[in-house]
Amino acid sequence: MSDIHAGPAAQPVPIPVRTLAPWLIFGGLMMMLMIYFVGAEEGATSIIKGMYVHEYVHDGRHLLGFPCH
Repeated sequence: MSDIHAGPAAQPVPIPVRTLAPWLIFGGLMMMLMIYFVGAEEGATSIIKGMYVHEYVHDGRHLLGFPCH
């Protein structure tokens, strides 16, 4: 009979905060930009003239519960 021996368990490698922080900041900024364009790019707060952005994200606005008309 053969004997089965368990090897050492794999240890998780910690990710340093210093390498993760720039990605978290970038992701947060992209999220804020997306929320602005979906939720507030219309009317008085509009950066881009016309209704192009509003029509592009119109269904997303309704899906996320933002009122628009």
